[in-house]
Amino acid sequence: MVEEVETKKVCVTGANGYVASWIIKLLLLRGYSVNATVRSLHDPTKTEHLMAFDGAKERLKFFEANLCKEGSFDAAVDGCVGVFHTASPVQIIAPNPEEDIIAPAVDGTLNVLASCAKNPTVKRVVFTSSMASVQFNDRPQPPEVVVDETWWSTLEICKLSSLKWYLISKTLAEQAAWKFAKEKGIDLVSINPTVCIGPLLQNTINGSCNYIYSLVNGSETYLNETFSWVHVKDVAEAHIRAFEVPSAHGRYLMVESNAPLSEVVQILRELYPDLKLPTKPETDKPPVILCKVSQEKTLSLGIKFTPLRDALKDTVDCFKEKQLITSFVSFN
Repeated sequence: MVEEVETKKVCVTGANGYVASWIIKLLLLRGYSVNATVRSLHDPTKTEHLMAFDGAKERLKFFEANLCKEGSFDAAVDGCVGVFHTASPVQIIAPNPEEDIIAPAVDGTLNVLASCAKNPTVKRVVFTSSMASVQFNDRPQPPEVVVDETWWSTLEICKLSSLKWYLISKTLAEQAAWKFAKEKGIDLVSINPTVCIGPLLQNTINGSCNYIYSLVNGSETYLNETFSWVHVKDVAEAHIRAFEVPSAHGRYLMVESNAPLSEVVQILRELYPDLKLPTKPETDKPPVILCKVSQEKTLSLGIKFTPLRDALKDTVDCFKEKQLITSFVSFN
């Protein structure tokens, strides 16, 4: 789609995030030069793990950018052939959700795309959206239904959820992205992942991995809920292939499988018999059985989904390596 890999320069926003860190790691391994944006250049905890990647010293450059500041991404995008926009608040509650969650997600997306529209070198923008903008609507969703890329969440249904501000922010941001891209003629592709798990590259435990972290660190009970899961490396790989594959277009849903936390606990018990794990659900209410999500379009990018069992092992092994687990005697 563009010139030889060695000469490609791309931008990744929200560089210190879970998915973004993996995107940057894989881009550097492919020989790309990467302009990475962070909120502050004066906080080494946000960038030190990125500088440890192979190729970082030679081909990784940091830029300070604010999602809510117009023109903030101009310098980072300048001269890039591709932009990976991952930066967005991952918050459930906030003192002022309109200002703290909605505005950075929506206005930030438009500010990044405006910077792209100014730059004729940008060939494609890959936008990190979420299954949050896909499944939350009033369409019937029995287990036999298959969700695909044509589905959209509605604000009315999002508002009924305890996750409403996050769901609304992701839905509005993706809608705004597609509208702006159409108006400005930007080649846009979106990646819509579900709950991402897998090894942490950043220095903190992110929200999605916290579901697993809470299970392996002494919790007495587990939530009676079903989640859909995907390996973070698969999500990062999908972003890069969405940029590299000329025919890539539209939305790509990233769901490997659905599994209740009871099943997750059982898998972890088989993998780590010496690990202290919860033994009972929080309530007697049975978990909802989720409908399936189509993988057909995502598989067309050449993505091979990592099975849930392997993703869980990668996640817990990472916790172990980082000495984040205290509730075990020993690992065999």
